[in-house]
This record gives sequence, structure tokens and C-alpha cells, in this order.
Amino acid sequence: MAKKPSVITGPHPSGGWQNKIEGSSRAANIHPTKTAAQNKGREMARDRKVEHIIQGPDGTIKERNSYGNDPARRPG
Repeated sequence: MAKKPSVITGPHPSGGWQNKIEGSSRAANIHPTKTAAQNKGREMARDRKVEHIIQGPDGTIKERNSYGNDPARRPG
């Protein structure tokens, strides 16, 4: 089964913060603050049942949250 693309919240090249769908070249939406972008990104990830990746101002991954169908973590 193919993995669904994640929602990525990160800095926008022109200023502000953006949410992108993994693999897309364009921002899904742009916000003036990181908090506003994170809130919208979380909502998008929950609706799509995918992972939400949050980047810092330098573009490094700071946090990951999964809203998908995670496999059980128990031995066989």
C-alpha cells in the first residue's frame, strides 16, 4: 500500500509560514505566524489521516505528529 503524502509546516521563502503537501512544489496555504500555520497544518493532517511534520525557521524538522492509522507496537 502506498504511503500518503505528509503535511509539512515550514517557513515560506517570501516570508511567513506555509503548509505544503509532501511532494508538491506549491504551498497549500500561507500564514503570517508559525502558530497559525501549525494549527491549519494539524487540521489538514487530521482530515487526511497523515503525518504532520513541523520545521523550524532553518528548515530542520523539529516535531512530527501522526494522525494516521499507526500499526500496533506489540510483539508478534
